[in-house]
Amino acid sequence: MVINKEYWENLYKNKTLGWDIGYVSPPLKAYFDQLKNKEIKILIPGAGNGYEANYLINKGFLNTYYLDYSENAIKSFTENFPNFPKENIIKEDFFKHNKKYDLIIELAFFTSIEPENREELAKKMYNLLNQKGKYVGLFFNHEFKLNKPPFGAMKETYLELIKDLFSVKIMEISYNSIKPREDRELFFIFEKL
Repeated sequence: MVINKEYWENLYKNKTLGWDIGYVSPPLKAYFDQLKNKEIKILIPGAGNGYEANYLINKGFLNTYYLDYSENAIKSFTENFPNFPKENIIKEDFFKHNKKYDLIIELAFFTSIEPENREELAKKMYNLLNQKGKYVGLFFNHEFKLNKPPFGAMKETYLELIKDLFSVKIMEISYNSIKPREDRELFFIFEKL
């Protein structure tokens, strides 16, 4: 199976994203709710339906940027959240993006990238972050036996990928995942070296 832009366009057009929970993921909401500095520049790559992006904007984090290359994802997002600032929506391939951020949020983006491109993904996250920037979010701590997303991995795989790029502030089983993901999600905070 080829995982390309057309693949994602069809998933969003047909509304067949199996991992879309329909609201802000509880572990990320808890993290967002403790953030103090509302001036930080935040990127959410592969933002899809964008619940996290909209939540952050509504909390006053006005430098939150939604990034996706699927026109159907962006269409769905703008229909659901018409008040989200249009200038904060970026339609672009993540690997071609080159702005700098203080915080990058991970939610199912890593699992959408084929395993052979994971090293490139980790380096791109590093390059998009300002000094001491943070890469924060959720990884599946589970191997999926699929030839399509989600592509899971185990904790050791993630640690190997980031060992020369980030220091690990936290990486543990999420205590507040939704029921179907209970004990299968790792909440992490990585800081750029």
